[in-house]
Amino acid sequence: MRHDVKVRFAPSPTGRLHVGNARVAALNWLFARANKGTVLLRMDDTDRERSTQEFERAILEDLRWLGLDWDDFVRQSARQTRYDAAVERLKASGRLYPCFETPEELDLKRKIQLGRGRPPVYDRAALDLSADEQTALMAQGRTPHWRFKLNDAPIEWADLGRGQVRFEAGHLSDPVLIREDGRPLYTLSSVVDDGELFVSHVIRGEDHVANTAVQIELFEALGYDVPDFAHLPLMVGADGKQLSKRLGSLSLADLREKGVEPAALVAYLARLGTSTAPEGSDTLDSLTPGFDLRAFGRAAPRYDEGELMQLNAKVLHRAPFEAVAERLEAMGLDGADAAFWETVRENCERLWDAGWWWRVCFGEIEPQAAVEDADYLADAARLLPEEPWDDAVYDRWIEILKAETGRKGKALFLPLRLALTGKPKGPEIGRLLPLMGRERALRRLGG
Repeated sequence: MRHDVKVRFAPSPTGRLHVGNARVAALNWLFARANKGTVLLRMDDTDRERSTQEFERAILEDLRWLGLDWDDFVRQSARQTRYDAAVERLKASGRLYPCFETPEELDLKRKIQLGRGRPPVYDRAALDLSADEQTALMAQGRTPHWRFKLNDAPIEWADLGRGQVRFEAGHLSDPVLIREDGRPLYTLSSVVDDGELFVSHVIRGEDHVANTAVQIELFEALGYDVPDFAHLPLMVGADGKQLSKRLGSLSLADLREKGVEPAALVAYLARLGTSTAPEGSDTLDSLTPGFDLRAFGRAAPRYDEGELMQLNAKVLHRAPFEAVAERLEAMGLDGADAAFWETVRENCERLWDAGWWWRVCFGEIEPQAAVEDADYLADAARLLPEEPWDDAVYDRWIEILKAETGRKGKALFLPLRLALTGKPKGPEIGRLLPLMGRERALRRLGG
C-alpha cells in the first residue's frame, strides 16, 4: 500500500519546454513539496528519431532556471527490459492480442463507422483470427501491432481536477500498446514507470482524460497501485483561442530572451486558473504552503503575456540587490551596487533596462533637452553646487534655480531630466545625481 506522495514530470526531449510544459512542471512540483513528497523527472525519450541529448540538456537547464528541482531521475530508453516484461505478463493473461490491419484498412473502418453514425471504435476483428490465419498473414509479410483488451465494464475514478469521471464500456477502442516495430507506446511505458516507481499522483492536462481511462485498466491488469489523477483545463490565449498551435513561439528560451524573470513566470503559472493573483513577491517557498489543486477552476485559464510582463516588472521592483547582483555584473555593469539598484529598479520592466540607467549614472548618453532650454541649462550648470554631495544636493540646487530663474513645475524639472538622463521619466533625479557625479552632470548640462 502506497502512502508517500510522489509526482512525476515527464517531458520528451524532442523540443524545448514551453509555457504549457512549465505550468505542468510547476504544479506537480508545488503539490509534491506542499505534501512533503518527492518529484520524479522522467525523460520520455523513446522516440529515437526525434529525441536528442541537446534537447534533454535544454530541458534540464530550463527547469533549473525556473528553480524546479527533482529527487529522482530516469530515462525511458534505459527501461526497455521492464516494458518487455510487462508485455509478456499481458500476453500471458490474454489481455494483449495481435492485430494485422494496415493503417489504410483501419482508416476505412473508421470512415464506415462514422458514416453509419457510430463511434469510430476498433471492432476487435483481430480476436476472431485463428492461429492459422495469423500465421498466413505473417507469411505475407505482415507484422502485427498489439492491442490491450479493455474490460466490458464502465471505467470510473474520482478526479482531483474534474470530479467524478466515468467512461462507458464500448466507448473506447482497445489501445495499441506495441507498434509493428516492437516499440512500446506511451500508454504502456508510462504505466509501467508510474507503477514500478511508485508515483502516487498524476497531474496533467485534461487532454489526457481518455488516456487515463485506459491506463487505469492497465495499472490493474499489471497489478500496480492506481495513482490518483488530476486533470486540469488547458491554457488558452488572451483571445480565448487554443495555445497549442502557437506553443513553438512560447518556449521558455523565447521568454528568457524577452527578459522574463523565472520567479514571475512560476508565480504567474502557479496562480493561473485560481482566484488568487500573484503579487510580485511570490517565491516557490511562499507558493508552496497551502497549495491546493481544488483552488483551480474548471474554466480554461487565459495566458496573457501582457499580464505576465506586468508581473515581471513587479518582481524586479521588489527584487533585492542580492538577487540580481551576479546578473548585473555579467551584463558588464561595473559599479552597479545596492545603492544603484535600489535607485533604478522601480523603472525596470526587464533587467536589461538597468543597462540604460547604468549609462546614465556611470557612462555616456545623448542629452535630449530642447534647444530653447539651452540658456536655462547653462544657468543650471553655473549654479550646480560643488562637491562633495549628499542626498539633499538636488533639493538645494532646485531651490536655487527656482529663485534665480523664476521657473516652476514642468518648466523647472523636465529640461533637467532630459539633459541629465535622456528620458522624460525615470528614477528620482535626487537619487541619480550623487551617482553620476558633478563632472558628468556638467557635461550633460552643457557647462
